[in-house]
Amino acid sequence: MTDWGFVAAALAIGFFGSSHCVGMCGGISSALGMAVPGQKPAWGQLVSYSAGRLGSYALMGAIAGAVGAAALPTLTPLRIIAGLMLVAMALYIAGWWRGLVWLERGGAHLWRYLQPLSRRLLPVHSAPRALALGSIWGWLPCGLVYSALTYALAQGGSGQAALAMFAFGLGTVPAMFATGAAGARVRDLVQRPRVRLLMALLILLFGLWTLWGAMGHGDHSGHAGHASPAAESPAESGHHHHQHHHK
Repeated sequence: MTDWGFVAAALAIGFFGSSHCVGMCGGISSALGMAVPGQKPAWGQLVSYSAGRLGSYALMGAIAGAVGAAALPTLTPLRIIAGLMLVAMALYIAGWWRGLVWLERGGAHLWRYLQPLSRRLLPVHSAPRALALGSIWGWLPCGLVYSALTYALAQGGSGQAALAMFAFGLGTVPAMFATGAAGARVRDLVQRPRVRLLMALLILLFGLWTLWGAMGHGDHSGHAGHASPAAESPAESGHHHHQHHHK
């Protein structure tokens, strides 16, 4: 069963973390030729680009979710890692700790092979090319995406993880849709220290909430995902059974 609370949280993580997206890809609209100063944005290309990016995020989630479901008997370790990743991302956005840079460098190995493909699609003059480019840019090394992917992976199963990553991407769309003069104002706004601090604190709360649940203090810790009944002790099994009767 879909846990819409986790999906909503992933959407919020994308929205509040979009200050990082704007920082990394703030000039992407002009670079792709999707908007020309003084002219109306090419909304068809913007929508296609975002659709391609969201599709890549969902694919990442589906793959990671399937691997996690097959490899691990319980989601608790993944949820602890997801909480820590969100905390690290919050510190990254606030500028207090840059530890996630090493993770982005690791993803750069894959991007080295994909970047030449993206260059062949430039300049973008049609929606199909924008869709293809968005599908490639979804794999751009990004600490926020990796943090969200870990969070999605911790939800159990490929379907839930894909939906969570799609929701995360949807949360980043408003910031990425800001183009032209409006885009410059949005970039100025989200790069303000106070705004970045607020967004970082909100993501920090998501991280701490995830850790709290992983430690068995929240209702969502009872969603065992793919854990098999045989792997639980009788006491644990009875505890989960008791939880489900009260939901």
